[in-house]
Amino acid sequence: MSKPNIIQSREALLKSYQLRLKEDVKSMLENFEEIIKLARGEGDSQISKITLCEQDTFEMQVRAANIVRAGESLMKLVSDIKQYLILNDFHSVNEAIMSNSHLFRTTQIECDKKLMKLRDEMAMDLYDLEEEYYTSIFK
Repeated sequence: MSKPNIIQSREALLKSYQLRLKEDVKSMLENFEEIIKLARGEGDSQISKITLCEQDTFEMQVRAANIVRAGESLMKLVSDIKQYLILNDFHSVNEAIMSNSHLFRTTQIECDKKLMKLRDEMAMDLYDLEEEYYTSIFK
C-alpha cells in the first residue's frame, strides 16, 4: 500500500470516528431532552392523566435505553480509537528501525573500509620487511 493510500485510509477512518462520535452524542442529547420534556409533563393532550403517565413512563424507558446504547457505542468508539493508535504506531516504530538499520549499515561499511585499508597497509609493510630481510647482508 502506497503512502498516499495509507494517509487517505487513515483520514477516512478518523472521519468515521468523528461522525460516530457526533451521532452518539447527538442521540444521547436528544433522548435526554425528550426525557426532561416528558418528566415536566409538557404538551396538551386529551388523553387521561393515568394513560399519559404510563405512556410517558414507557417512552422514558425507551429513551433511557437509547442513551445507554449511545453510551455503549461511545465506549466501543474509544476502544476502536485506542486500537487504531496502537496499530498505527507501528509505522513510526518501523521508521525508527529502518533509520537505525541504515545508520548501522553505514557504520559497518565505514569500519570495513578502514579494516581493508589497514590490511593493505600491513600487507605492504610485511612485503617491504620480507624484501628487506631477503636482501639484507646480515642473514
